[in-house]
Amino acid sequence: MSGMERPIRVEVDGEVFDVAARRDHSGQYDDEWTSGRNSGYGFFSTSSDGSSVNHGRPRGSDLELPVTSRPETGYIE
Repeated sequence: MSGMERPIRVEVDGEVFDVAARRDHSGQYDDEWTSGRNSGYGFFSTSSDGSSVNHGRPRGSDLELPVTSRPETGYIE
């Protein structure tokens, strides 16, 4: 995790993610879905303009989770 910032924990719609910014790529994040069924499962996210997300304010309050997961597998569709 040397190329990553220390992750922060974020809750969105009752789901919990550990979000770590990539040090060498502004506005790019690795999101580990910690409340999901599959350990270590997650996804990559990026801002549309390459700017960093302000983690000083609660992300979950203005962030929608535009994905659904299959109940039988726990993976994002």
